[in-house]
Amino acid sequence: MEEFVDKLEALQILEREEFKELLLCNDDYIFERARCVAQNVYGKNIFMRGLIEFTSYCKNNCYYCGLRAGNKEAERYRLSKDQILECCKTGYPLGFRTFVLQGGEDAHYTDEILVDIVREIKATFPDCAVTLSIGERSYESYERLFKAGTDRYLLRHETANDEHYKTLHPDSMSCANRKKCLYDLKKIGYQVGCGLMVGTPNQTLEHIVDDLLFIKELQPQMVGIGPFIPHSNTPFNGKNAGDVHLTLNILAILRLMQPNLLIPATTALGTLDTRGREQGILAGANVIMPNLSPVEVRKKYMLYDNKICTGEEAAECVNCMKNRIKQIGYEIAISRGDCAEFQR
Repeated sequence: MEEFVDKLEALQILEREEFKELLLCNDDYIFERARCVAQNVYGKNIFMRGLIEFTSYCKNNCYYCGLRAGNKEAERYRLSKDQILECCKTGYPLGFRTFVLQGGEDAHYTDEILVDIVREIKATFPDCAVTLSIGERSYESYERLFKAGTDRYLLRHETANDEHYKTLHPDSMSCANRKKCLYDLKKIGYQVGCGLMVGTPNQTLEHIVDDLLFIKELQPQMVGIGPFIPHSNTPFNGKNAGDVHLTLNILAILRLMQPNLLIPATTALGTLDTRGREQGILAGANVIMPNLSPVEVRKKYMLYDNKICTGEEAAECVNCMKNRIKQIGYEIAISRGDCAEFQR
């Protein structure tokens, strides 16, 4: 196992069977080396992103997601530009220098509306980065949003295997188009984030190796790795949640494979394990994403059941995370937290 870790740290690609052996390993050596690699690039800095979940409407019917169009029990809402800006104004004095606007694929938010929102955020907070996470759009739309000042775009590919993708999404969606969108974003010049859920129904180690090889090919700046957690109002109700240890192994492999990556310790990790986010950082993650959404809408943005931190005020959440991160020897960096290759 140590041989495979050392090969990855030397930026050598592994054979499929070697990847699978690492995915199943129970040796802390992989976490120790991943921590070392992350610290060599970013020190002991953890970057904060202010998450603003601005719409719970979505046109899609993905089988795993609580916001799916077919979930008639979901409470829907949309934030106005003024409400979004208020979230940013709350976050800035708390140290946030990146704002992440995340939502379902909601046709209400046209390019014109989004361009106006992005420009206003950038004009009000010129030292901050804006990240969008709003799904699949046209090349022209991505280009307009980039020219308006959007710095980063998150689009989890969920799975790189076409057959597995079909078990997670309706026929109206395709793995090929998802990947095309990611390559479009790269071409335009965004800092690009992809990512996968760990432990979705029918997922195999072969599928996860496909994901790792796709990420190696794409060379994104960010990768989000979180365990699958079922939602009771979806076709996957009652399915088993993903495995935290396997998620941590994947996170560490990615850090070794691509040292410059920005990798969040996700809320889903913290939902399945009370110290999941700390474990993520100790396995090589270097980003946290506290919620800046208005408290009154947080419980309406339920991608999965039992999501944590839905009732906390922003300041309460930040102070809690700062203390928890300090206890494991890291600190929050008040900066945009760009990928090393994009740092100015």
